[in-house]
Amino acid sequence: MKVVVTGASGNLGTALCRVLADAGDTVVGVSRRVPPNSPGWVTCDIGAPAAEVVLGRAFEGADAVVHLAWAVQPAPGDPDMRRTNITGSAHVLRAAERAGVPHVVVASSVAAYTPASTPVNEDWPRGGVAGSAYSAQKVELERMLEGRAGVAVVRPCAVVQPDAGAEIGRWALSPLIPPRVLGKRWLPVPLWPGLRAQVVHAQDVARAILVILRRHAVGAFNVAADPPLRAPEVARAFGGFLLPVPLPVLRAVMWPTWRLGLQPAHPGWLLLAGQASLVDCGRTRALGWEPEHDPQEALTSFVAAVAEGRGTWGPLAPRRKSWWRRLGFGRPVHQSQGDVR
Repeated sequence: MKVVVTGASGNLGTALCRVLADAGDTVVGVSRRVPPNSPGWVTCDIGAPAAEVVLGRAFEGADAVVHLAWAVQPAPGDPDMRRTNITGSAHVLRAAERAGVPHVVVASSVAAYTPASTPVNEDWPRGGVAGSAYSAQKVELERMLEGRAGVAVVRPCAVVQPDAGAEIGRWALSPLIPPRVLGKRWLPVPLWPGLRAQVVHAQDVARAILVILRRHAVGAFNVAADPPLRAPEVARAFGGFLLPVPLPVLRAVMWPTWRLGLQPAHPGWLLLAGQASLVDCGRTRALGWEPEHDPQEALTSFVAAVAEGRGTWGPLAPRRKSWWRRLGFGRPVHQSQGDVR
């Protein structure tokens, strides 16, 4: 089977390319920045005006396209999030349709769901989480998919793997906090007591996509590992002890520190973490999929990779940069994650 993967150099993309290669499939990666030693990969900025032509050539003869490309935490100098996520996704879908690709798998997220108090299945409304650009754009992506034949939508929870440790560490940690303090027993971890979070290893999401491809399945599929982690368990994964802090207080601190470039995480991520729905994965399990990684162990190994600066996440492998060069000095170091609807 020939499978073309957009966003192949990202967190989930690297895991999927490994899983597909191990399964004997022919994989063509598409990425804005192609990693070294990636023969046959295609360089493409999916949001660029000429992207459809490049994508159309890459999609010729493909049995399936897996669309994973997504701007999660772009820097100010990177292409605009909407240009990549919405315009770029439209380019991918049109190119796949014109190339006659029979099966398209698209990565959405549990962030697309309207917040709920109990685990939801794939029929739950998709109104998103107010205040989160990531959520709003996943909702818009799913609206683009409505009525399209031959499309499967994968909705994973938070996806982690050690290979993503260095890059996600740069996305989430203030340069004023040395990553090596993670895992220290004396480290206080400020979290709100009501936190509930599902975590899944990137390889398990990749395996779910492989099952969907093999079965030519269409429709929506939740992907998460149980049980959900609560605040004390998340704190343990970070190696320290839980410091209970109300969510509004955390938000009040997060906004000015993001605005001044003292830390990279926009408060929109905190809104999403506080309201993202837990999901039931019965429909995906019915295909024969089960997660192989325990969520606590997956998060712990990921945090260890962040602490050590490990990661071979494609072209985004660890970059050695002085801490003061990663400060914003009065301006954000990443594009806003505020709700743009």
